[in-house]
Amino acid sequence: MTPRQASRPVLRTGQPVVTTARQPTPSRPPGQDPPVDSAEQFAPLIRNRDFQLLWTSRFLAGLGKESGEVAYPLLALLLVGSATQAGVIGAAQVTTAMITAVIGGSLADRVDRRAVLLCCDLGRLTLLALFVTLLVTQNVTFPLVVGVAVGSAAMMGVSNPVAMASIKQLVPASQVAEASAQNQIRFFTTTALGAPVTGSLFTLGRAFPFAAEALSYLASAVLVLFIRRPLQSHQCEVPERWTLRDTVSGFAVLARNPILRPMILWIVGFNLTFTQTGASLALIATAESQGASHFQIGLTVSLAGTGGLVGALFAGLVVRWVRPSTTFLAAAWSAPVCALALLAAPNVMSLGVLMGCVFAIVPCVNAVFHGYVAASVTDGYQGRVLGAVTFMALVSQPIGILGIGVIFDRAGPDWVFLTMALVSALAALFSLSPVMRDLPRPEDVSVA
Repeated sequence: MTPRQASRPVLRTGQPVVTTARQPTPSRPPGQDPPVDSAEQFAPLIRNRDFQLLWTSRFLAGLGKESGEVAYPLLALLLVGSATQAGVIGAAQVTTAMITAVIGGSLADRVDRRAVLLCCDLGRLTLLALFVTLLVTQNVTFPLVVGVAVGSAAMMGVSNPVAMASIKQLVPASQVAEASAQNQIRFFTTTALGAPVTGSLFTLGRAFPFAAEALSYLASAVLVLFIRRPLQSHQCEVPERWTLRDTVSGFAVLARNPILRPMILWIVGFNLTFTQTGASLALIATAESQGASHFQIGLTVSLAGTGGLVGALFAGLVVRWVRPSTTFLAAAWSAPVCALALLAAPNVMSLGVLMGCVFAIVPCVNAVFHGYVAASVTDGYQGRVLGAVTFMALVSQPIGILGIGVIFDRAGPDWVFLTMALVSALAALFSLSPVMRDLPRPEDVSVA
């Protein structure tokens, strides 16, 4: 099956869902768990043991990652005192994750996904353990901080599309949107918890946040070992020879998909200013300039993440009852409005509240978007398409992160927020295209 055959969507508006049709059950070795499309697949998602194990594993890994999003810039500010150089760390992390996500997507379609997740978790555990040792012995320099941040981001970049591609094997098609909504709860919970925990641990010592991050990766790896089901289908749709063309074939799938293509274009523009890392840097640098304590800084970033968490808790309801076009329009135009409101924020905490208003609708957008991916792409191409999605979602972020740091150092926070408003308003214009204004529901999209 070619990428074109695997990805071309058929819109069946007003007709019954076709993606949940039962397929013949393949043969399997004795003792192996039945595939997800057996009769037990219709149990509530909360009782899906393997999915919940994967979810918890990714929650712990994400908590470590989000802690690093705050810890590395704070450590850089302590070492060199420059928002620009702190922005270099964030940009380097995003660039690395962006590139390695494509590699991870190809691995997800070729090799054992469980082994990849274990290697990435244990690799980050080892890296952070060595870094903590160097921090305790006071042998840390700024280039070393960048190197550790980049190494950790590389392994996170590889593991993310692998974990996302595995979901289709652990939950039935009828519950993919619900699983995506639960994943949004995980992401924004880690964002809300990671920042204040890191700020509090920094008051104990510079090494403590990174030691806690290392332990989260250890626990994540242990949980992956307890997942019983295979994380991919038995049949492989990729050629035996590994080629560059095959590795990047997910981009071709995105380019041909009439729904995913315009949505990705808007996401690229939106992420120039409202990526989690860039927004966190803007909040951290502004709070630092106003003399806020480490705990206040962590709490401010946490408030932004809490907005996303509140949105994630309601994402399932929004996906079920709100038209996708309405969701995307609200997400697109709330960003410039809130960016302008940041100029008049009376205190540090209100900055986090306003940023949280933007992030509140992002989980709903993500849940719908990943519902489209799951519906229109077969398992054999899930990894490569998700790797391409991750790349496109991250491609504009290094520019945005560096831009925020440079503008802050040269002109101050007011110009940062004005720039965020202008760029996000330009990106919002993509939401006015005919396709974006009349999006079908994910359940009305199927593989041809």
